[in-house]
Formats: sequence, structure tokens, C-alpha cells
Amino acid sequence: MKYIIITGASRGLGKATAELFLEHGYHVISVARSENEGLAAKASEKGAYFTNLQYDLSDTDGIAGLMNDVFQKINTGQAEEIHLINNAGILDPIKPVERSSAREIKLNINVNLIAPMVMVSEFMKHAADLPTEKRIINISSGAGRHPVYGWGCYGSSKAGLDLFSQTVSAEQRGKKFPVKSVSFAPGIIDTDMQKQIRATDKEDFADVERFKEYKEEEQLLPPEKVAGILVELIENESFPDGRATSVNEFLN
Repeated sequence: MKYIIITGASRGLGKATAELFLEHGYHVISVARSENEGLAAKASEKGAYFTNLQYDLSDTDGIAGLMNDVFQKINTGQAEEIHLINNAGILDPIKPVERSSAREIKLNINVNLIAPMVMVSEFMKHAADLPTEKRIINISSGAGRHPVYGWGCYGSSKAGLDLFSQTVSAEQRGKKFPVKSVSFAPGIIDTDMQKQIRATDKEDFADVERFKEYKEEEQLLPPEKVAGILVELIENESFPDGRATSVNEFLN
């Protein structure tokens, strides 16, 4: 059995990715605040394995317990592969840093950076002695690689995730059963997050008109397209271990 854990799988890119991995025969373990009944129905139709664990990743103190629950769903003795995609993330607060509250900043960093770091740490503890293929994809952003007005928290969290992913790879090299890790910037995808961006006041996000143009000019990537690249990263023999990569490297 091949297993994949996907956070934020109830909608957007996470949902599209979960659907595609179900089609490829994986046991998909979804970690999300809400349940997507359509995913469970799709798995049932295809005779695939699907597990939903409802959890709010802003509660970083409980993630160790969450990952205990995750690995109880995995038959480690028969697992051919076990993978993790840290996809869940939030954009708020969208505004200049001086107008962001401590509570808003903390929530953003908890969900976007601390939660995936703890998920990875617990994943490696549980899987350290398993002689299976283990890959981690941390969903990053181009905003973590250059500054964007009004996205100080989001960009900083994603920059941290880039470096963390590279550090994990450096630490795992030489292990008997290493975990491979990459951070992946998925580009501008046609999801609810883009709707949120387009609805932002210009005084909070200076580039809002440009993002409206992306939608009007049909420049947004379909979630299914990016999901296909994530499946390719997991399934292909070559894996950009230790790199901060982006969707642009894989688009035809």
C-alpha cells in the first residue's frame, strides 16, 4: 500500500491533489479543519482508501498527537511508500506589518511555518526506521523569495519553509532510511485564496489590480494542473531533494 498525508485537502489545490492521488491508488490521509464529503464519495466509487482527520493546524501543541493518530491509520509493515504534502496555509493578515496585530502574526506563522515544521518532525520520528520511500513536499510560494507589499507574514513564513525544507534534506543525507524533502512554489492558482486577494483593498495590498488582471486574462493555473505536477514529483524516480523549486520548472 502507498500512503500520502495531505494537509488542507478539503479544498483548492489540496482537494485536487487528494483526488488525483486517489486515482493513482494511494491511501490518502486528509488533515483539514473541515471534511470534504466529495473526497470520501470519490474514494468509495473507486474502491480507494481515504481517511479524513479533522484538525485545526493553528493548534501546534496538538500536532504530535495528531501524527500519532495518522500513523495508527498506516500499516507500516506493509507500506511501500509513505509521503507527506504540507499544503495547508493562510494568507491573512494582508496588510502592512505595522497594522498587523500580534494575534494575526502568530496565527499566520503557526499555520504556515510552525505546523509544517512539527508535522515533518513527527513524520520523521514515526518513519525513521521504515525501509520505504519517504518524500515530503512543503508547499511554498514565490512570495517567500521576493518581498510583496502587504504580505510580510505570509512571505516570511514561506521563506522560512524554504530554508527548513533544505535543512531537513541536509540532516537526512547519510541516514540508513532517509526522508527526502523539497519546497515547491505552486504559482498563481485559481482557488479561493485568489478570490480573497482580489477582494483586498489597495491600501492593504498594492498589487491587487495586477491580480485582478491575472483572472481577467485567464493566467491562473487550474488546481488540477498543479496537482498533476505534485503527483509527478512523488512518483518519478528523480526527486529534487533539498531544493526550493517552483511550478515553472515543470510546466510545458
